[in-house]
Amino acid sequence: MTVETTGPAAEIATLDATGQAELVRRGEVTPLELVDWAIQRIERLNPLINAVVTPTYERARTRARAVPEGPFAGVPFLLKDLIAEEEGVPLSSGSAFLRDYVSGHTSELVRRLQAAGLVMLGKTSTPEFGMVPTCEPARFGVTRNPWNPDRSTSGSSGGSAAAVASGMVPMAHGNDLSGSLRFPASACGLFGFKPTRARVPLGPQYGDMVNGWIAEHAMTVSVRDSAALLDATAGAEPGDPYPAPAQAGPFAAEVGTDPRRLRIAYTPRTAGGELGHPDCVAALMDAVTLCAELGHDVVEADVPGLEQAGDAIGTIFNATLAWLIGSWIRRLGREPGPHDLEPITRVSWEEARGTTGGEYLLAVERLQVFARGVAHFLGEVDMWLTPTMSEPPAPLGQIVSTPDDPLRAYRRGGRTVEYPAVVANITGNPAMSVPLCHNADGLPIGVHFLGRFGAEADLFRLAGQLERARPWADRMPAVHASRH
Repeated sequence: MTVETTGPAAEIATLDATGQAELVRRGEVTPLELVDWAIQRIERLNPLINAVVTPTYERARTRARAVPEGPFAGVPFLLKDLIAEEEGVPLSSGSAFLRDYVSGHTSELVRRLQAAGLVMLGKTSTPEFGMVPTCEPARFGVTRNPWNPDRSTSGSSGGSAAAVASGMVPMAHGNDLSGSLRFPASACGLFGFKPTRARVPLGPQYGDMVNGWIAEHAMTVSVRDSAALLDATAGAEPGDPYPAPAQAGPFAAEVGTDPRRLRIAYTPRTAGGELGHPDCVAALMDAVTLCAELGHDVVEADVPGLEQAGDAIGTIFNATLAWLIGSWIRRLGREPGPHDLEPITRVSWEEARGTTGGEYLLAVERLQVFARGVAHFLGEVDMWLTPTMSEPPAPLGQIVSTPDDPLRAYRRGGRTVEYPAVVANITGNPAMSVPLCHNADGLPIGVHFLGRFGAEADLFRLAGQLERARPWADRMPAVHASRH
């Protein structure tokens, strides 16, 4: 499918956020022009891919007219419709349960994004409460993958990934409980980066979430955008329960610096010990070869203890859902009605309410022991490399539950994410999905690097080196704003 569009709105769509900000700094375009052109792209493409569910165009135009300052002055941006709040804007988390909720405060992250000069154009779609690896919520409908509109974007930041991949905006917000920044980045051919635990604050509503598993950041086309954005948002907020390790310097400065010779462990096997889809294994081995050609040492090895972590991970997810729905019951002052939750969410919530505090703390204890093993493993190597996903993007409609089979989406979705991206959430370590490969059908297949705790600089240096060796920005999906 080719989307026809012409003029500056289309031309700008080929630039990353840093490139668009440079045009503003040079006086070649105004923030309002950037915003209006992005709105044109969204209005043209959104009927095809359904990425944006809550537009805030007039707020954006008002802000753009005020000539925002910051490293990304005037650059259009989208927020994922989960966790991050902007005062006066609806937040739904993809659920009918939140249908009347309008945020009464602005998250600290959003304040920092605004201080960086970004202009929010609206909210992007997410599965209900971000709980499955596809973006097909009953409330807003299917979000389509720009590379093939019959395929999933994965999840739960799938709306943001589709918006960036299609050229609506150069980068967009996402968050990550067990891979939700990295899975959609892989499925949509983007760079997806999960920072170290506590690098980006979650206040004022939250101190840490799910024992520090949840991380906030963005999906971008370029590595330099991701690094510069993290520079703009990183740093503890007063009252945070703990800080991330201090940065040695700006992350943006790391991108153009070649890394030292790294020792990179890799495995083609999933958490269950099986090989992933052949396309994903091929992408991994291609990345292994490329890293070796760039002078790094690569060795096949696996993190220890994965097979013992599964039950504890399940307990954490149960406790998370019980907390999440319980938190919204308290905030909204009412229980979910019979049509307020999707079948998978209701059944899972009813089961999750049986999880005790003791069971949760036992799971935390087990996983902290596991995390120590990972830390020792990463004392012997610098990074751990796997495919990001265990299958190419799934056909739409497969990772969906029904009233008769409410857990179907978990079973089918789980088969797409069998490589343990969740290790980065358990340990708090930084991780990234890098879009180095496509399969024979033209679908993106990402590869995943887990770094040492606090070592974002190493990941950004390697990512920049990989981007220079194997550029990906010029490869456009079937649905993209730049196509004429």
